Amino acid sequence: MESFKNDTWNAVLYDNNHAFVSKFGKGLVELLAPQPDESILDLGCGTGDLVFQLHQLGVHVTGIDQSENMIAQAQKKYPGLLFEVTDALDLPYQEEFDAVFSNAVLHWIKRPDQVLSCVFDSLKQGGRFVAEFGGKGNVKAITDGIMDQFLEMGMEYDAEDFPWYYPSIGEYSALMESAGFRVVFAQHFDRPTKLDGDDGLSNWVKMFCGGMLEGISKDIRDSIISKVEINLKPVLYQNGAWYADYKRIRVIGIKE
Repeated sequence: MESFKNDTWNAVLYDNNHAFVSKFGKGLVELLAPQPDESILDLGCGTGDLVFQLHQLGVHVTGIDQSENMIAQAQKKYPGLLFEVTDALDLPYQEEFDAVFSNAVLHWIKRPDQVLSCVFDSLKQGGRFVAEFGGKGNVKAITDGIMDQFLEMGMEYDAEDFPWYYPSIGEYSALMESAGFRVVFAQHFDRPTKLDGDDGLSNWVKMFCGGMLEGISKDIRDSIISKVEINLKPVLYQNGAWYADYKRIRVIGIKE
């Protein structure tokens, strides 16, 4: 799981309240279709749940993440597995992996061309890149709600500071092709995602929106989150639960 400027990830909160990240990643593992003895890189492994799942399938797997907090939690949970603190923009691998796998990470990295180049170089000839991440329109209701509060409070927000990269499927497929991949699968779909508890939306914002709220005092931040909850309840609170308005991209590219 890639982070914003500073390593502000709360790995325990991530595990306790946002297990859906790994849960939905299991479907992506099926798309990966790992074979025993394959060498696979999990790019942005977070706290390691999917690395463990791949290991159970007989894969030689390496989990990397830019966040030291996430890697420390992964090592604590799965002490026998290989985890490393590594930047996706500077991968040290050359033709080492049969597959590079990435779940819920690439939308954090605003230099997709460099990531794709690094991934391409890391793969063996014929290797595959399998990824899921936020696509165009992802969590738009939530992020628009936060920016509406900035406007109401007279706070300026520079679009360049928006912490995520949410491309269209056409844009990202073209970038993959420019990096040398043959795109064999590409999908952009809605996936409303249930958030745990009555404070589900608040917890989600605190977990994932640190980049948007960076540098704002706790009192103002709490006020923003409270007003966002009130304004979005008619939209995102259904049948007694909060739902995040996720829109996801899934891709498979082959190195040829």
